[in-house]
Amino acid sequence: MSNRETTEEEMAAAHLQPLQRLDGTIHLAPYDTEWPRLYEREAVRIRAALGDRALVLEHAGSTSVPGLSAKPKIDIVLGVADSSDEPSYVPVMQAAGYVLHIREPDWHEHRLFKGPDTDINLHTFTIGCAEIERMLRFRDHLRSDPTDRALYENAKRELAANTWKYTQHYADAKSEVVEEIVSRAGVTQAECVRH
Repeated sequence: MSNRETTEEEMAAAHLQPLQRLDGTIHLAPYDTEWPRLYEREAVRIRAALGDRALVLEHAGSTSVPGLSAKPKIDIVLGVADSSDEPSYVPVMQAAGYVLHIREPDWHEHRLFKGPDTDINLHTFTIGCAEIERMLRFRDHLRSDPTDRALYENAKRELAANTWKYTQHYADAKSEVVEEIVSRAGVTQAECVRH
């Protein structure tokens, strides 16, 4: 994660689909008990498509933290044997209706899919990548620490009220508070470890 704003050129280079401008504020919805059910439905579909190639599959992001307001978009973390080896998993995901939107070889070989009918971000990494641990430790810390959960919610609400050209710029602006909380969760930024 970076504290600087991602440039339009950087976003365009990573996006396989056309960039969508926001030019507005961010809608944060109150926590919805439907979010875990939506995650479970996607998890069943992803496991059906990938079988034992889905080495890690977890609900992450704000929709995975009870009581936390969030953009109503389900973030999912998928760990595969090698996220750079797209032929080993992308075609079966596409056959299941998932669309590859982002390819970031320089950032943990991250790939991002959108879902067939539910607003999701399916973040795909190589198993052992430190970013998987960071995302899950951040989630678990927010679930167990009401003070940091409130800190994060307040920062999100303040930032969400601003007008953003792209949603990514809102995410970039949250980086400082995210890094502060992640440091208390005992996770540092690191590279992927290949098994």
